[in-house]
Amino acid sequence: MASAETHYTLPAPSFDKPVRLLIVVAPYYKDITDQLVAGAKAAAEGCGAEVEIVEVPGALEVPTAIAMSERLQKFDAYVALGCVIRGETTHYETVCNDSSRAISMLGLGGACIGNGILTVENRAQALARAEVAGQNKGGGAALAALHLLALSRKWARSTTGIGFRA
Repeated sequence: MASAETHYTLPAPSFDKPVRLLIVVAPYYKDITDQLVAGAKAAAEGCGAEVEIVEVPGALEVPTAIAMSERLQKFDAYVALGCVIRGETTHYETVCNDSSRAISMLGLGGACIGNGILTVENRAQALARAEVAGQNKGGGAALAALHLLALSRKWARSTTGIGFRA
């Protein structure tokens, strides 16, 4: 049982330059995603990040919105939030796999993304994972994005001079 297990959590990152974080949420199960958003906002603001939130129709649109923002806006990191509960059709597998794959591809392309799209069997599992006082997967996703941003900034090449290398 997962509730009896203990897990190590990295300390929250700190930043010496401002951080702009975009939370993209698919509020299909609004009571659940409201908890995810609350956890993500609290974690991000605890690290001093400025947070903006946008809503999209469903989990499949979350990576598209992040990709659009990467091209058109100036955010440092992203949090993908939503909830997919297994139903009676194979649509569940499509939504889970395709949204996750697209988020992974964006991450491999350099975007700092924390994936907090819950993929669960039932509402009880979703609530346990979403609740801020519970597993707080929204907060975990925000911290994951911020940890990736911290690594990105740590490893960024400084650019000095113009043109040729000495």
